[in-house]
Amino acid sequence: MLRKRGSLILCGTFLFITWNAILVLLLWGRPPPSQPGEPGREHSEVGEKPTNDMGDVLRIPDTFEAELEMQKKILLQIKNLLLDPSNRNGPKVVAPRQPVIPILVIACNRVTVRRCLDKLLELRPSAELFPIIVSQDCGHAETAEVIRSYGTQVTHLKQPDLSDIAVQPAHKKFQGYYKISRHYRWALNQVFKTLSHSSVVIVEDDLEVAPDFFEYFQALLPLLKSDPNLWCVSAWNDNGRDGYVDPGKANLLYRTDFFPGLGWMLLSEVWEELEPKWPASFWDDWMRQPEQRRNRACIRPEISRTLTFGRKGVSLGQFYDKYLRYIKLNTEFVPFTKLDLSYLKEETYREDFKKDVYSAPVVTYEDVKQGQLKGPGPFRLQYSSKDSFKMLAKNLGVMDDLKSGVPRTGYRGVVSFISRGKRIYLAPPPGWTQYDTTWS
Repeated sequence: MLRKRGSLILCGTFLFITWNAILVLLLWGRPPPSQPGEPGREHSEVGEKPTNDMGDVLRIPDTFEAELEMQKKILLQIKNLLLDPSNRNGPKVVAPRQPVIPILVIACNRVTVRRCLDKLLELRPSAELFPIIVSQDCGHAETAEVIRSYGTQVTHLKQPDLSDIAVQPAHKKFQGYYKISRHYRWALNQVFKTLSHSSVVIVEDDLEVAPDFFEYFQALLPLLKSDPNLWCVSAWNDNGRDGYVDPGKANLLYRTDFFPGLGWMLLSEVWEELEPKWPASFWDDWMRQPEQRRNRACIRPEISRTLTFGRKGVSLGQFYDKYLRYIKLNTEFVPFTKLDLSYLKEETYREDFKKDVYSAPVVTYEDVKQGQLKGPGPFRLQYSSKDSFKMLAKNLGVMDDLKSGVPRTGYRGVVSFISRGKRIYLAPPPGWTQYDTTWS
């Protein structure tokens, strides 16, 4: 509809310009009226009747009036095309077209992809703005049949290369990771190069999404595009277990130096940068290396907008039983597109975050663990080495692993979480400058 209206507008504009061009040419070609005393113009040649110059002069205003009426009609037609005719209470200017954000579902051999797709389709506000693309690897017939059952509600792509990948003997048990990496590369090329989309939100077939999942990504796309120091937006909080997040802060968002994954948005220009060097395996840890991250951050929420329900996979349930199954999925719809998110811009966020963290009183591990903190918080718990970080994180129940020196959810080395109802910043000493890649 929008494309048809745009074509009509162009046609109307073309007709208006063409009509004016013809009018100018006609007026230029009209013989000028005789002027008094001008030689050879007072009368016509011998034997002809004198010309009525005064009549020509008098007809010019009538001609202009007729042409102006015609132009007025054309202008009104163009105006009507630009307005919404369905508003019976008066004309309403049509809102600018919203960007299309496809949802790419990475699937393999889980028939439970139905749970993922059902929730996406239930919550999707617009099929036009959020097309769902399911890319399937593995050639699993039952999973393919589930995807086919959705008909035109989704686009079903099939990874053509299902062959085994030649790997070193020591990596034979990691064959699944190699195939996943190959599939990601193929699927993202389909989205960006074949289908020519400019952004994408990637979810896997074992993820369930929150009520404001689409709202979240729609609101953050402009920030991702405008801030060169961001390279992704994620729906996931690695430390987002119930009891470790503030249930009253569903609208709270963070910058993080750790690539979270598990429901994340990527721009085509970043894919153009990553695709030529895409790794053969372990793509998510590769994304966390400084050569790829390049000091860029991601946006992540206080309360996750995705929940994983797939315990069994290539990671054989790693972290699932201890962490992932307890992640709190947001249930409150937050109208992010109506909120001021400018606080997430790098310079503003960095200075405000540092001030908030390093103005917080320093407390001991014993005070935090025993719930003896006095006051509303926040509080700062300081670590000074890799070992002290891992000990404090593990004993307090937050994830203690580091990737290229970056802790999960960390920003400038700081991990923010709730403990016994109090906000805790697990933070390095003041004056932090960079991550130590040997902390891995």
